[in-house]
Amino acid sequence: MNTLIVTGTDTGVGKTVFAAGLAAALGADYWKPVQAGLEDATDTETVAALSGCRVLPEAYRLNMPASPHLAAEDMGIEIDVERLALPQTNGPLVVEGAGGVMVPLTRKLFNLDLFARWQAPVILVARTALGTINHTALSLSALRAAGCPVVGVAFSGATEPDVEQTIVEMCDTRHLGRLEPLPELTPDTLARAFEAIDFRTIREAL
Repeated sequence: MNTLIVTGTDTGVGKTVFAAGLAAALGADYWKPVQAGLEDATDTETVAALSGCRVLPEAYRLNMPASPHLAAEDMGIEIDVERLALPQTNGPLVVEGAGGVMVPLTRKLFNLDLFARWQAPVILVARTALGTINHTALSLSALRAAGCPVVGVAFSGATEPDVEQTIVEMCDTRHLGRLEPLPELTPDTLARAFEAIDFRTIREAL
């Protein structure tokens, strides 16, 4: 297995920035199977600009910035799980899910179901802000119950040592490091911020 899945505890948690830094550091290809919302720069475009890595085209590009199942229905289609098979690549592949672990792709399929089907190692990106203990614990519990191999948690935001340690201890998970808020987001600033990430543990998962 040469694939790593990056998911989050919520939408807007920072997983796209993390995925970009991870792809750049690993020299990996990047794939976001489902993109919902096309008005602003897509996540694939953002990752391409920040990482310089090869990006694969999305299986679905949905106009509405909403849960994928709703965005697909708005276009009169239903997401077909068979189109979401992991692509074959010559090296590592970073795959970013849409939104959080329990975001619906269809009326019968969550992101979680797709991750369980893939059986690739999962990195969970979590905020350090208030509420993160609950969201992170629930996400980890769901991933494990579905049989998904979890690498650990990567935090995003200002340092909250007590909160981060509580999650690590009570959820029995690895702390993969934390990305500080970056006043200017560029390939260089992201690369420097990624020096705080535990790549030894991540590489061992590949």
